[in-house]
Amino acid sequence: MIPYGKHHIDSDDIKSVNKVLRSENLTQGPLIKNFETAISKYVGSKYAVAVSSCTAGMHLAAIVSNMKKGKTLLTSPITFVSTANSSLFCGAKTIFADVDSDINISTQEVYKIFSKKKINALAPVHFGGLPCNMKKLKKIADKHKAIIYEDAVHAFGSTFLDGSRVGSCKYSDMTIFSFHPVKSIATGEGGIITTNNKKIYDKLLLLRNSGIEKNSSNFIYKNKSKENKNTNPWYYEMQELGYHYRITDIQCALGLSQLKKINQFLIKRKQLAKRYDFELKNLKNCKIIQEGLRNNSSNHLYILKINFKKLGVSRGKLMKLFKDKEIGTQVHYIPVPSHPYFKKKGYKYNNLPNSYEYYQGALSIPLYYDLSKKEQSHVIHVVKKLIG
Repeated sequence: MIPYGKHHIDSDDIKSVNKVLRSENLTQGPLIKNFETAISKYVGSKYAVAVSSCTAGMHLAAIVSNMKKGKTLLTSPITFVSTANSSLFCGAKTIFADVDSDINISTQEVYKIFSKKKINALAPVHFGGLPCNMKKLKKIADKHKAIIYEDAVHAFGSTFLDGSRVGSCKYSDMTIFSFHPVKSIATGEGGIITTNNKKIYDKLLLLRNSGIEKNSSNFIYKNKSKENKNTNPWYYEMQELGYHYRITDIQCALGLSQLKKINQFLIKRKQLAKRYDFELKNLKNCKIIQEGLRNNSSNHLYILKINFKKLGVSRGKLMKLFKDKEIGTQVHYIPVPSHPYFKKKGYKYNNLPNSYEYYQGALSIPLYYDLSKKEQSHVIHVVKKLIG
């Protein structure tokens, strides 16, 4: 079976993890800081805080953004549910702006919504690895004093048109990445939040570790922390209602090893995507999503938008036909307001026509580093046969 996506692990990755397993620190050791520093250096941010998952990162970003009852987050409906859930975790509200033809959030729709409603935070989604127009979005958010945290789950390694990397936080307050196995680099599970704001950074560190402060210079009860002017070695303070969102040294060792290969990963993904663009551009029953936009993207996904009515085959049937040919496919994503939880909350989707029109035809085909030329040729042949 050729899956729609998968990780790449080599002997260096295995050696890096084995070294940690033989060391004194499986967690809360030096590799976590080393990984954070390496990510910051790569994306061009001042700070980075590694966490147990991207969902954890989204949650912490919402807390730091002061999301709470009476406040509203604006995001895209074409995303994994974690983006929308981040503000709901905090008792706030989430609303949605429709997408453009590239399936990134529409700046025009964002402008309209900001003009009509009080929006406290904006979470743009760099869908498939293609960066949103952050320059325009920042201008809108700044005018209305809204915080921005970027959902860059698909976009590690992506660049903006000015050459800066997604994650540099040039146009946002925070950026959140995922290191799930199908992403640009893998740590198993895990994620990271980047920022250039020292106050945000310190708050994220505190919240990641159950709200506990161990740095004596930051203690609130300094008189209780000392004995004869010496800091008690056992003393710590819970200063916030935090969470156990720590990542391990095992995961960070894998992440550091993977990071060394990021350029070759990105180059191969781009080559694969451009070959698909060339080979599949004339199919009469489908359209290529983000065609011609590969250079700044991490190319996390390769998506076809298929006219199933014209094709005369349902999506479920087509996915089974691909599976019969040993090709895995997937749908990214069911629009968030369609899920039962959101329906029960009264969410409607009549103001999201582009999102639902996209969803009706979306199908992701295989794209990952280890996809061989022979395997891709097989995928292309089957796509042409079944769709063309």
